[in-house]
Amino acid sequence: MNSRRTAAFAVCRWLATHEFASDLLPEDCADRAFVQDIVYTVIRRFRPLRSVLGMLLKKWPKGELEALVLVGGAQILYMPDVPDFAAVNETVAAAKASGREKRLDRVVNGVLRNLLRRRSEFEKHLADASLAERESYPNMLVKRWTERYGEANAEALAKWHNRPADTWLALKDLADGTGGFKLLPHGRKVSEVKGFDEGEFVVQDPATAGAIELLGLVSGQSVLDFCAAPGGKTAQIAWRLGGNGRLVAQEVNPKRLARLKQNMARLRLDWVETVQSLSGETAFDRVLVDAPCSNTGVLRRRPDARWRWNMDHLKQLVALQAQILDEAAAFVAPGGRLVYSTCSNEPEENGGQMAEFLARHSDFTEVARRESLPFETDRDGAFACALERRGR
Repeated sequence: MNSRRTAAFAVCRWLATHEFASDLLPEDCADRAFVQDIVYTVIRRFRPLRSVLGMLLKKWPKGELEALVLVGGAQILYMPDVPDFAAVNETVAAAKASGREKRLDRVVNGVLRNLLRRRSEFEKHLADASLAERESYPNMLVKRWTERYGEANAEALAKWHNRPADTWLALKDLADGTGGFKLLPHGRKVSEVKGFDEGEFVVQDPATAGAIELLGLVSGQSVLDFCAAPGGKTAQIAWRLGGNGRLVAQEVNPKRLARLKQNMARLRLDWVETVQSLSGETAFDRVLVDAPCSNTGVLRRRPDARWRWNMDHLKQLVALQAQILDEAAAFVAPGGRLVYSTCSNEPEENGGQMAEFLARHSDFTEVARRESLPFETDRDGAFACALERRGR
């Protein structure tokens, strides 16, 4: 199938469901990397694409036509490695495959050629637009960044999250106190890297090392990974324990639990206990809560997350995180350590969440924290905080 047509199908599905971008592409997709690049670019740049293309259409379309003009516009405005003639011709060919009776190809051809003719005009329009519109974010999110970090850093952060994400591998044979990470060249399939089948690495950004470091792992400890799927941090914990001790990986979501088990099998970590729900009086030396969050630290990897972001959703997440933390705290042994982490840079989910937890749990004390801000570290945004429970 024409790659642009595959991309248009995925975009059409996203427009209808707003599901996770990572779930949009079929596994057997030809030219998967290129198709994903198109789809992620459309989602990442949806706001300015909608603004510019809307000027070329009398009425904003729905369904296939909407997806096709977005796919074409994304290539022309935001994918400089794609020649203009290929962006137009191949997207028009994708439209033709919809059938003559729809005549979508005529509209797509006209819109994209007009976009080419007026590109400098539209580029000026976007250059003069607000940061939120130009870089494609909700207004409130950019407003918060600007208030928190200043205009220059807010712009740097917005631009950073619009870059294609790097793929980092956390390596088993370099799993020591600081972790070992390797950058994978763009376009290289993870499954084709030597050591994949042998379980020699997991895909993880170096920013995740902060939470692992704060656990203070020692051989022989008992560890609970409270929200474990897909298992990247679980693997890093297991490698540091070296099979000496106990590691329980809990995941309440059945679908994600299945993925966790698959990953543990590939990594040959059959000694790790994977469970859907842990009950009883078991206490652990270390408990990791890698909590569900707004993902504002990893928007370049999860471009769809920016369009789910709003204050109501943030409040719901904060409440859920607090509930999870309270449940996890019960499994921490006296003298043990609880590490809370997110891939968010929102204060309500991080420092604010820790302050509220400590107000509820007087038997815990904060001992250290780490935060990665992308415009400072050139790594994913992340937060981690270590809390120790007083002995009885």
